[in-house]
Amino acid sequence: MNVLWALLLGTTSALAFEYGLEANKINEKVYCFFGKPEVMNETNNGNMVNSCYADTGHHWIVVDPGPTYAYAKEAYEKMQSIKQMPVAMVVDTHVHDDHWLGNGFFKAKGVDIFGGSLFKTEVNPDAKTRMQKRISKKAYAGTVVTLPTHYVDTIYRTAVDGEPVQLMALSHTAHTAEDLLVYLPNMQTLFAGDLVFNDRIPSLRDGDINGWIAALAKIRKMPLRTIVGGHGNAVDRHAVNLTYDYLVSLRNAVKNAIDEGVDIEDATRTIQLPAFSGIALYDMMHAQNVEAAYRTLEWEDE
Repeated sequence: MNVLWALLLGTTSALAFEYGLEANKINEKVYCFFGKPEVMNETNNGNMVNSCYADTGHHWIVVDPGPTYAYAKEAYEKMQSIKQMPVAMVVDTHVHDDHWLGNGFFKAKGVDIFGGSLFKTEVNPDAKTRMQKRISKKAYAGTVVTLPTHYVDTIYRTAVDGEPVQLMALSHTAHTAEDLLVYLPNMQTLFAGDLVFNDRIPSLRDGDINGWIAALAKIRKMPLRTIVGGHGNAVDRHAVNLTYDYLVSLRNAVKNAIDEGVDIEDATRTIQLPAFSGIALYDMMHAQNVEAAYRTLEWEDE
């Protein structure tokens, strides 16, 4: 029986999907796996998002466990090869499934998973996920929709191995209706989730341009050495600038169009921001962002 079990495990392991993940040390205490500046598809299989591990001394804190069970498992095993220690907590920065479908791997280990209250109303555990529809069956195998075990709707403070940890839920819509920041003050490190993109154009589809800009303005004033976004491998205190500058430029352009009486169809068709046109996904995302911004801004003076 033991021989058969060993053979079964070996066969299952051989058939498991592998991403070829590489851990990048971004400061003395933090490692990140950086995704590609793409949308999810059957080639990247969801490896287009950032997942990070913070070393508190005797435990790891995981921020955004990634798009699948296979991804979370592979990243965890890579980190155990760097430093073997348990995971104290997992944090999901927001409800977009590329960031948190790896939850199931950690729940099976009994790890506490924290996320915003929006998960309760916006995620249907019985529905087919966006990731499931767009990546290969082999990569998605073993992935189960797994909600957080703890919900944060304001500020949650704790400590792991004496390291203070703050989870801060925004009180207004920004990238989504509820974005969660992970702040490690002793490390001067902030995990900003998809409030920060720095190698591709951000998406406003679920967001509010004014709330997003306001959130980034506050982040820019925080005493930080490291800012990790949900997409992109720039991680210094200036990592926020691309998203901030793009959104401010977009808001100004859309406001001007509204003031000049340009309707939403013409604005969506004509507003361009050449300074950002060379950034990945501009051609795919920009027109959608113009439309989303217009729908928000047209009611400001009403």
